[in-house]
Amino acid sequence: MAAPKAEKHFVLVHGACHGSWCWYKVKPRLESAGHRVTTLDLAASGIHTKAIQDVHSLAEYSEPLLEFIASLGPEEKVILVGHSLGGMNLALAMENFPQKISVAVFLTAFVPDTTHQPSHVLDQFNQNMPAEAWLDTQFTNYGSAKEPLMSMLFGPEFLAKLYQLSPIEDLELAKSLVRVGSLFLHDLSKMKKFSNVGYGRVPRVYVVCSEDKGIPEEFQRWMIESSGVTNVEEIKGADHMPMFSKTQELCNALVDISNKYTSDSTMVGSG
Repeated sequence: MAAPKAEKHFVLVHGACHGSWCWYKVKPRLESAGHRVTTLDLAASGIHTKAIQDVHSLAEYSEPLLEFIASLGPEEKVILVGHSLGGMNLALAMENFPQKISVAVFLTAFVPDTTHQPSHVLDQFNQNMPAEAWLDTQFTNYGSAKEPLMSMLFGPEFLAKLYQLSPIEDLELAKSLVRVGSLFLHDLSKMKKFSNVGYGRVPRVYVVCSEDKGIPEEFQRWMIESSGVTNVEEIKGADHMPMFSKTQELCNALVDISNKYTSDSTMVGSG
């Protein structure tokens, strides 16, 4: 009798101001295709109990993800998917647990390199993005003079720009569920560079969303080139929120990527 096809384990990581709720359409579709799916609320996100004022670094923000990956069995590997700012959480997980990740998928996400400070990609983004492009996003200082921290909260107008091709119901959901987040720029500017032996060891795939008004395609392509990512997929007609605007296409792309980068040998011990 043929052995059953090994299930893949996807770990889906949300972007700034969002939470695990943003995967509500993707999770059941991947599960119905026979895969295991874990969605996490990062610190001070979704229903996580911390407030952003209690979160001072990317590591603290990423704690739920890092703790989850640390808890995996010795032979267990996952497919990490990070959306938008979630690419930075992926990079930290890859740096710490390269052996636990079969492939990292950057879904219209920030992708750092190993030659600059981790803050470089966000600094470049901010330089390219005029202040008025943030629309009604609220930026607020928290922290201290020694540790200057800045929070941000996406307003309804900015959300409408991110969700411009998504169902209006999903935009309404976002308006009611977004929470105050941060880009952690001060912390990222002081962090050690990501290394080739950690972060650089994990295969990376970038998924370009062609109609993204949040992280425009031109900037996505610049990140791909400057970070050395060679594996690129594209979802045409997807806005910044492909989990809503192109749900089935995204699921198809994730399954295709998982099949390409996970062989049966990497799934030893999963059955």
